[in-house]
Amino acid sequence: MTTTSNKAVFFDRDGTLNVDIDYLHRPEDFIWIEGAKEAIKYVNDKGYLAILVTNQSGVARGYYPEDDVINVYNWMNEELSKIGAHLDALFYCPHHPTGKVLQYAKECTCRKPAAGMVDEACAKFHIDRSKSFLIGDGDRDMECARRAGITGIHYQTGNLLECIKDFC
Repeated sequence: MTTTSNKAVFFDRDGTLNVDIDYLHRPEDFIWIEGAKEAIKYVNDKGYLAILVTNQSGVARGYYPEDDVINVYNWMNEELSKIGAHLDALFYCPHHPTGKVLQYAKECTCRKPAAGMVDEACAKFHIDRSKSFLIGDGDRDMECARRAGITGIHYQTGNLLECIKDFC
């Protein structure tokens, strides 16, 4: 039995797809990074899965519920659909070791720089790590990519589409 092998671009959210504001959890506060929507469409058109992987410690800290994370993701996809783009999946970590909400106050294997979110996505979608990338703005994103065995793209500033075109 042969398993189809997919390729993926894993996107960090805050600081990569949107302007990083502390504990973003409302669509009305979301500001797209220049070229972010177009970068997602570009990877869609190139046959990559576009997967969001994001630490959301605001859940563990009691700042907002998990539903807010999902609502922002759904809103992002509504906005992306206007240009014929989409995110294929959301993987997020609601945990933090010093969180105030007990069920989320723990060490875990999904919080970046750990590779748990990428590993889970790779298993679920049969992703070929050698053909995949993780793009993020932080050192923890690059460490996550390294631990997951995929190429990390360190986004710093400028147009995200132009940054990603160099890799896929």
